[in-house]
Amino acid sequence: MSTVEVPVLIVGGGGSGLAASVFLSGHGVDHLLVERRADTSRLPKAHYINQRTMEIFRQYGLADDVAERAAAPEQFGKVRWQTTLTGQGPLDGRVIHEMDGFGGGALRETYEAAGPVLPAKLPQLRLEPVLRRHAEERNPGGVRFGHELVSLTENAAGGADESITAEIRSMETGETTTVIARYVIAADAGRTVGPALGVRMEGLPALFDATTAYFSADLSQWWTEGSVITWFLNPYRRDLSSALIEMGPTWGKHCEEWGLHLPLAGIDRTDEAAVVGRIREVLGLPDLELTLHDVTSWSVEAVLAERYRHGRAFLVGDAAHRQPPAVGLGLNSGIQDAHNLAWKLAAVLSGRAGDGLLDTYEAERRPVGQYNLGWAMSAAANHQVIIDAAVGLGPHVPPERRTPAFFSYFSPTPVGAAQRARAAEIFATHRGECQALDVETGFAYEQGAVVPDGSRPPARSPLGDEYRPTTRPGHVLPHAWVEREGRRVSTHDLVGSGTGFVLITGADGAAWTGAAELAAEKLSVPVTAIRIGDGGEGAEYADADGDWQRLRETDGAGAVLVRPDQHVAWRATGAEADPAGALTEALALVLGHRAP
Repeated sequence: MSTVEVPVLIVGGGGSGLAASVFLSGHGVDHLLVERRADTSRLPKAHYINQRTMEIFRQYGLADDVAERAAAPEQFGKVRWQTTLTGQGPLDGRVIHEMDGFGGGALRETYEAAGPVLPAKLPQLRLEPVLRRHAEERNPGGVRFGHELVSLTENAAGGADESITAEIRSMETGETTTVIARYVIAADAGRTVGPALGVRMEGLPALFDATTAYFSADLSQWWTEGSVITWFLNPYRRDLSSALIEMGPTWGKHCEEWGLHLPLAGIDRTDEAAVVGRIREVLGLPDLELTLHDVTSWSVEAVLAERYRHGRAFLVGDAAHRQPPAVGLGLNSGIQDAHNLAWKLAAVLSGRAGDGLLDTYEAERRPVGQYNLGWAMSAAANHQVIIDAAVGLGPHVPPERRTPAFFSYFSPTPVGAAQRARAAEIFATHRGECQALDVETGFAYEQGAVVPDGSRPPARSPLGDEYRPTTRPGHVLPHAWVEREGRRVSTHDLVGSGTGFVLITGADGAAWTGAAELAAEKLSVPVTAIRIGDGGEGAEYADADGDWQRLRETDGAGAVLVRPDQHVAWRATGAEADPAGALTEALALVLGHRAP
């Protein structure tokens, strides 16, 4: 049995674990990732990468590789409700309602104003290999698939000598390795580390069961492209209603692979012939040639870990929170968990911050996880309300009234027109799921590694569809385009993938440059001061479109301190009598060198 010592052990090689590896490498942190599977996901699973996650990928040089394989908003930015995929009857293949979503259509301008990169659609089946390749290239020999965690023991030696000892076993040879780590990131969906530490998950562990069939087929003759998901509300039989999702690798009419949320009542999911028959029945294509790859039955949960930190172990992704897939917050939240944690581990391991900084991971991310869980629950419930109220398909409607309800909906009469108009207003509430830009980007850390300035957060829209950027401490740095020597970059790009802080000031903020140097020297923390002005003398960057001046919420002599994860840590709305003292005090508070 060999022994390995590393600062950080990551358990789990899914999206969150691989992202954590990439982020730690960006911060120069040595680490080991172990994953019991021999390879990345063989199932598409989560498929929407929201704007905030794509911004994080951009920061770490991943966005271009992801976008190259992904569908862009113009290819998936609609949500559609339809009667059936095809058929010969008067109700077959009819579009019930369609709306823009996820940055597509009329939403594009709003999303482009919110960030330097747009959302993307790339199932985990295709995302995880991209993340794995980058993780392996940036940490050679430190990513081990086919290795499982056998045991985990906390060693309470006291102080910096405390560690965690893990026993890792090769799935191929059975050989075991002892890993001694300062910290552990649990990215294993709650399968191993959480149970070993006695983590309690709070909430509803079994809301309902769902089944998804993954298959390949040529649907180009019948498929209407451009939808992230198409809900089929069967006008004849409730048990044939379903949802169809493109899974690539080609996007649009010529998509090869599909995910179908499949009703299998009365059918054995292990009976391939029966499942294939049901797929054909749902799609209305009795002779469709298809290849069935897998059928998964899964339990939809709404649970949150009672704590995100357990000693020297930190829970990320599904190990910390599991919620309904509505709004696509699961994988995105997990990657954002890892983003929040990585720079803090780097700061502590380098000696630039005390261990107390790591407590802010839970203080910041658990409230976001709780909010996202509640939002996903609400959105999932509202989806059923839409079906019941908009089309008139509630459980109280007897089967014999189902088809007449659809005929009434599509009727070219004043009554039909009124029903469709009422339905459109009900369908519009779905923007809380498919246009939830504020939910995806507008979250803020009210407590943790931030210095509050007493200001109140901007009002959040009730349906989560109006994002209001702000430099208020705790929020994501607002995006604005700035220019230097003819090169156009986002304010987000000013924050690199390392461990340094960025201090953004204006044309009148020359005093902050010296303040940054003094604070950096005193606290041994990299701080880069950047002046953004109107292109005049003394400013490194020009405010390309005037957006930064509108968004900064400070005057030209003020300053905004940005953390390595692109969240605002502190701000001075105007000039300070002692800028070096004010900045040093703020950094000390953020890094946990003294209590607020």
